[in-house]
Amino acid sequence: MKLLIVLTSHSQLGETQLGNSEGKTGFWIEEFAAPYYLFEQNGYTITLASPRGGQPPIDPASDTPQTQTPVLKQYKNDTELLKKMKHTVPLSAIDAVDYDAVFYPGGHGPMWDLVNDKDSIALLEFFRNNNKPIAAVCHGPVVLLHAIDAQGDLLLKGKKVTGFSNTEEAAIKLTKVVPFLLEDQLKIKGGLYSKAADWKAHVVVDGLLITGQNPASSEGVAKALITVLEKK
Repeated sequence: MKLLIVLTSHSQLGETQLGNSEGKTGFWIEEFAAPYYLFEQNGYTITLASPRGGQPPIDPASDTPQTQTPVLKQYKNDTELLKKMKHTVPLSAIDAVDYDAVFYPGGHGPMWDLVNDKDSIALLEFFRNNNKPIAAVCHGPVVLLHAIDAQGDLLLKGKKVTGFSNTEEAAIKLTKVVPFLLEDQLKIKGGLYSKAADWKAHVVVDGLLITGQNPASSEGVAKALITVLEKK
């Protein structure tokens, strides 16, 4: 199996056109690392991509004394993976035909770049129209908002889905910083949104679409994607 993991290239919270920033962001380490190691253990060939290519920014909030898990420590000591991370492939160079599934980790970065990235949207539409699994966790499902299917309907229309909730965004005091609330937009775009209690694992599988609510859902999303691929 060939798996594509797409990470954000966006490093700042808030608008940056005028040089203003509300702080740093990027991808959430746990949401990338936990699935990555599960995919690796299952023998998948993994390609890492990002809109700009090269080293994707890390959300500093995902590497604090409170977030230190065995997987996080494994990632930080994995010299081979860290080397690989410095050379993610630009999304514009990716051919969707080459991959069996795609996975999007979260972190707030995708709220600014991947949400409107034309290459990401085209990739998702190809996957949807060719019956290939799509998986995303936490803020990762933001990539689904503007993709359409072969009939011209929004990809999310009538699909069971989850993602970072409004109450979780409020708990970390970023509701006024993010460009929109993900839960609201998933509903507006026709998704049948559900959630668990804040910070509890919640994974939703609707056919070939797999989404997770928050960092605690990362491993569950990866396992669900592996199950879907095994069935195919």
